Amino acid sequence: MTDQPLPQPAPPAVLRPHLPLTDYYPDEPARQRFVRSIFDDTAADYDRIEHVMALGSGPWYRRQALQRAGLAAGAQVLDVGIGTGLVAREALALVGPQGRVVGVDPSPGMMGQAHLPGVELLAGRAEALPRSDASADFLSMGYALRHLADLAAALAEFHRVLKPGGRLLILEITRPQGRIATLLLKTYMRAVVPLLARIVQRQSQTAHLWRYYWDTIEACIPPETVLQAMRDAGFTAVQRHVELGIFSEYTATRPG
Repeated sequence: MTDQPLPQPAPPAVLRPHLPLTDYYPDEPARQRFVRSIFDDTAADYDRIEHVMALGSGPWYRRQALQRAGLAAGAQVLDVGIGTGLVAREALALVGPQGRVVGVDPSPGMMGQAHLPGVELLAGRAEALPRSDASADFLSMGYALRHLADLAAALAEFHRVLKPGGRLLILEITRPQGRIATLLLKTYMRAVVPLLARIVQRQSQTAHLWRYYWDTIEACIPPETVLQAMRDAGFTAVQRHVELGIFSEYTATRPG
C-alpha cells in the first residue's frame, strides 16, 4: 500500500480591498501599473501635500498610534508600504539605537524621497515580502491597505514574517458613519485637497492622486471585513481603534 499525500489546505480566496475603479484603470493588471506610476510620478510632492492636508499633525498622530500598538525601544520593525518614510520616521525614533527599521515598497519613486539614515529600503510588495520567516518584532503599514492587490495574501505574509508574539499595526482612513460626515470628508478629500495640491504641486499628477485617494476610501471594504481577514490569517487580539471617526488603527498579535 502506497502512502497517499496529505491533503493541502486550499489557499485563501483573493480579498480585494475594493472593486475596480474603472475611471482610472480597466482591470487588475492595469490597476497595479496605475498605482505604481501615479506614486512614482507624484513622490516629490507627497510629503508637502500630506503636511497641508493633516494640518501638520501627522507626525504626532503616527507616533501615538505606534505607541498604542505596543512599539517599544529595541524592536525590529518592518514597515510595509514605507513610501516616503512618514511612519518609519516615527518608528525609528521610538525603537532607538538598539532597534532597527526596514522598509518595503513597490514604488522606487516614493522610496527615493525617504531620507532615513539607518533604514534599509527594499523593493517589494506586501503580498510577497522579501524578508525571512519570523524576522520582525513589529510590522506596520500606513495608509496602503487600499492599494493592495490581495489583503488576504498580504496578511498571510505579515503573519509569516512576524515573530511569535510580534505585533501588527495597520493605519487606514475609513469612510465615516453617517451621510453628513461622509459628504464633508468627500468634499475635503476630492475637492479641497486637490485644489490645495494644484497650488503647491510640482508634479502634474498630484491633484489626480488625491482624488483617487478619496475614491479608494469610499469604495474600500468595511472595517468588519478587515478585522475578520486578520483573524482568518491567524492573528489574535484583533482590535480596531478609531480617532476622529475616520482614522482606523487595526492591531493584532501573532500568537506564540
